[in-house]
Amino acid sequence: MTIYHRPIPLTGPERPKAALPLAGGPLIFDRIEVLSRDAPPRIISADQAPADVLARLTAPRAAIAGLDMARPTIMGILNVTPDSFTDGGQHNAPAAALTHARTMQGQGADIIDVGGESTRPGATEVPAGDEIARTAPVIATLRAAGLSLPISIDTRKTAVARAAIEAGATLVNDVSGFTFDDALAPYCATENLPVCVMHAQGDPQTMQQNPRYDDVLLDVYDFLAARIAALESAGIPRARIIVDPGIGFGKTQAHNLALLARISLFHALGCPILLGASRKKFIATLGQAPDIDARVHGSVAVALAAAAQGVQILRVHDVFATRSALTLWQAATKGIFDDA
Repeated sequence: MTIYHRPIPLTGPERPKAALPLAGGPLIFDRIEVLSRDAPPRIISADQAPADVLARLTAPRAAIAGLDMARPTIMGILNVTPDSFTDGGQHNAPAAALTHARTMQGQGADIIDVGGESTRPGATEVPAGDEIARTAPVIATLRAAGLSLPISIDTRKTAVARAAIEAGATLVNDVSGFTFDDALAPYCATENLPVCVMHAQGDPQTMQQNPRYDDVLLDVYDFLAARIAALESAGIPRARIIVDPGIGFGKTQAHNLALLARISLFHALGCPILLGASRKKFIATLGQAPDIDARVHGSVAVALAAAAQGVQILRVHDVFATRSALTLWQAATKGIFDDA
């Protein structure tokens, strides 16, 4: 029977004697929820967990693309597509993209994620040449203008990643979990690139057609564990890998909520966790906000809930709202403002 260990984070000023640091970050934990496929969840004290489990849960995460993983990081979304569900066509010209990137930087973004292929439900594959034409000139423009933030390229394709890296990108974010293009992981290994590996059931065109799981939390965990092992075999060390449970990618509302409620489980993989839930359909449904711009409030609420479970990277459209809320949430929960 496979056992899974989910740390239960503490966010307030309390500091129990037996508490341990969570992933080397600002949160701590003194209890663990033990999960399996064959028995109900149970709670144990942290000191009852196996030594190797505690080592992975507590070890500080290495900096990735120069970003400190001991503090929450905001990834600003820069879609350069004509058909993304929230901002398609708004930033696909290099000048408009530069303006938006500078705005997000000024609002507190730590990294910019550039994507040239919509992955909304029902989207069809974009030819690599078209994707390169959308993304590489934008990234080159950002760098030529002096933008110093790390830039990730959101792509499934080696040719697109290569062109983006040559233009100045620093990280590869693959929504297929490096299963779409067999050459992408070896390329990233050769170039010593950090990567983000995401779970998705199916591809964007078909993923929302009746997705099913035995246990969505544990199924996604097992998928990511297997992909980490595959990436390590390809030459990418765990210290350069970010994991993303893929909210909305082949998941129903119930699946999304199950993942969010226990997202701290993924700390047991020993990698930083990225959450990309911004403005997605379940936020519109639960928040009664069908209009895209009205989804900001629900998106921020989900981001704060993830931060309370130690998620290190928040991928968002609304940078100012998220950064402001995160700053106030941290100050209110700690009882002190620390701008370090």
